[in-house]
Amino acid sequence: MGLERFSAAWREGYVTSVSAGEDAREGASCVFCVLGAEPVDESTGVLCKSQFSYVVLNAFPYGSGHLLVVPRRHVGSLEELEDEEYADFSLTWREAAVALNRAYEPEGMNLGVNLGSAAGAGIPKHLHAHALPRWNGDTNFMTTIGETRVLPESLHVTWQKVHAHLSASSTRVRPVDSAS
Repeated sequence: MGLERFSAAWREGYVTSVSAGEDAREGASCVFCVLGAEPVDESTGVLCKSQFSYVVLNAFPYGSGHLLVVPRRHVGSLEELEDEEYADFSLTWREAAVALNRAYEPEGMNLGVNLGSAAGAGIPKHLHAHALPRWNGDTNFMTTIGETRVLPESLHVTWQKVHAHLSASSTRVRPVDSAS
C-alpha cells in the first residue's frame, strides 16, 4: 500500500510566519488591528463589522467554521472594554454563533476566550473570542498523532457559507462594510 498524501496548503502561512503572534506581543503592528481596518471581503476573511467589533475567519482554524470575534479597539482584556463596546462585542459573538448554527447545523459548539498567554491566547494583547462548530467524532488520529488538522472545506467555502447566514440573520452587524 502506497503512502497517501493530502494537502494542507492553508498551513503555509503559519509555517512561514510563526512570528505573527510574537510580533503582536512585542508591539509590532497587531494582526487584529490590521484586519479591523480591512474591508468586509472574502479576500480579507472579514465577514462583517458592527460599530465596535468585527467577525473574521480564523486563518489557522481548529475545524471548519472557526470564527473569531474581535473588538475594533486594541485592548487585551474584557475589563478594558467600555460598556458599549462590551455589549457590542457580546452581541456580535452571539450573532456569529447563530450564523454558524444556521450554516452548519453542528451537534455542538465551542465558544471561548483565552485571556493571556498562560491561558493559550495566541495574540494576548488583543482580545478576541472564538466560535467553533463541533460534531461528534470531528477529531481523529491525525490530530493526536500527527499534530495536523484535516479540514473538509477551504476558507473560501467557509466564508461564503457563514457570510450568507450573517447577512440573512442580522440587522445590527453589517455584512457589507461601506462606512469604514
